[in-house]
Amino acid sequence: MPKGVGVRWVRIGILVLVALFLVLPNDAWAALEDPIFRHGRLEVRALLRAGGAIGYVVIALSIAMVALVVEHVLTIRRGAMIPYGLAEEVHKLVSAGQIVQAYEQAKRYPSFLGYLLQSGLQEAQYGHDAAEKAMEDTAVEQAARLSRKIEYLSLIGVLGPLLGLMGTVWGMIQAFSEFAEKANPQTADFAPGISEALVSTFFGLTLAIPAQTFFAIFRNRIDEFVAEASLLAGHALGPLKKRRP
Repeated sequence: MPKGVGVRWVRIGILVLVALFLVLPNDAWAALEDPIFRHGRLEVRALLRAGGAIGYVVIALSIAMVALVVEHVLTIRRGAMIPYGLAEEVHKLVSAGQIVQAYEQAKRYPSFLGYLLQSGLQEAQYGHDAAEKAMEDTAVEQAARLSRKIEYLSLIGVLGPLLGLMGTVWGMIQAFSEFAEKANPQTADFAPGISEALVSTFFGLTLAIPAQTFFAIFRNRIDEFVAEASLLAGHALGPLKKRRP
């Protein structure tokens, strides 16, 4: 998946939501009319209607979350960040004094490890310490970029409960507004508002839990691969210690 596809999905989802709020009438977000459970079976359409406007916001964010997860699965993996055999090939070339060839070899692999090796080899003429410092700076820069990349999942995970809470408050407002419209409202009159409140909370949690879970998984992957790539890059340029700047 091309870089930035997940972010584009987030933006598209926001634009769709704005369009829905502007185009659809208020009646389109009417509360629950059909029972969510009928004969012991869940009615998905009734569940979506019960969520109201907040439910559709959560659904749009869920689509964006899935797009982000797919993009991260494809890019934040060992094969993509640490190409197999690259460190060994560069190590052999550096040991043979072929710095230019080693740089070209690293350049063929636009990956986290490849960027570390490129930055180190560019400073190889100034000695091992300069090359090591360049790789450390690049590692910090690339790790920060990856961390910012997965922050969207954390943001979605934080927004989920907040949206659920907002839907809960709105549903309770609708439920208790029956007192203003009717002198003696029946229990059934409160059902649509309370149902929307509870369903909104449910939607928010179903969005937040997987988003935070995947955020933690990808964060741990980044930490693991950054440490491993840094060690491999240091080993690959180890022969520079024997060379004089």
